[in-house]
Amino acid sequence: MKYLIDCESSVEKSLLFWIGRFIKYKVTTLSNRQVSDKDRLANLMRDLTLHVSSIEHLKTTVKEIRNVGIGGIHIYFIPIAKLYKYILNFGANSLKEIDEEFLSEFLAIETSALSDATKKNYRIALLAFFGYLDKQNDEKYTFLIELKNWGGLGGKGGDKLPSYMHKKEVSRFIKAIDEFEFKPQILSRNRLIVKTILYTGIRVGEALGIKLKDIFEEGEFFMIQVRGKGNKPRIVMIKKSIISPDLKQWLDIRNCQDALLFCNKFGKKLTQAYISRIVEKILMSAGIKKEKNGAHMLRHTFATMLYQKNHDLILVQESLGHADINTSRIYTHFDKEKLKKTTDIY
Repeated sequence: MKYLIDCESSVEKSLLFWIGRFIKYKVTTLSNRQVSDKDRLANLMRDLTLHVSSIEHLKTTVKEIRNVGIGGIHIYFIPIAKLYKYILNFGANSLKEIDEEFLSEFLAIETSALSDATKKNYRIALLAFFGYLDKQNDEKYTFLIELKNWGGLGGKGGDKLPSYMHKKEVSRFIKAIDEFEFKPQILSRNRLIVKTILYTGIRVGEALGIKLKDIFEEGEFFMIQVRGKGNKPRIVMIKKSIISPDLKQWLDIRNCQDALLFCNKFGKKLTQAYISRIVEKILMSAGIKKEKNGAHMLRHTFATMLYQKNHDLILVQESLGHADINTSRIYTHFDKEKLKKTTDIY
């Protein structure tokens, strides 16, 4: 069913209507292989159609959609949510006032401090949103947004080196994991998941999706099967001595649904935001400050130390599950031995 572009009594309500519809549409285009609660997802999809009351409501709904297993939806929602606030501050009287120039200005302001990769995601989200509007409005009105001439991307100039811990910081962080005073009922679980991410370099989402059948013993190691982007499986290894005590304690008290290894007190899947908060608290207790303190920083730390120790880019690519080796190449920037050679020029 199609609707007028300005289908509600105000620009704000019209925007909420269309953003809700767009997010619902995007959910249907993303992989649902990791969905853990089909009934919950169905209810959330209905909410996007019938009960969108505010941008905060939408934000909460998108977060829950991610938690039930639809990864990647936030890549579309975050730029559109920023655009929503930008349009309201501008004081537009109609969505038809939005054009190529307006969106270029929005991108120039909102993405100035972001990496090129994130800027591209913003552009993709805007093109997808207005392409959806072009096809779904009942007026045959087209925005025809292309953003081909947007000058925000500057080659590799916008790329940032990822945050990571140095060797001494890693030692302090590992010590802090075991010393941090978590509540007794979640002590072994939190230690286990943080150590697993740090020592294997897996993504937070991959860790949260591990099931009991995915972890098995192999001599002095645990082998863990994880599913990465595109639902691609790979195997990672971790020494049994690192996680055995915490794993045993957690398995004795764990009560998870869907055979998940990790879960909250209700037996449901943990959120990525929760794991990042845990990591941030441990970092603070160890006196370690980074530009980005989230759990993904542990993955960058693993990859950096792996490359520094082995100088094997293929190994880094395979360990991290990168489809393209060029994605792994960023970690060559941290090769101290190569950098030392530059000090001998004169």
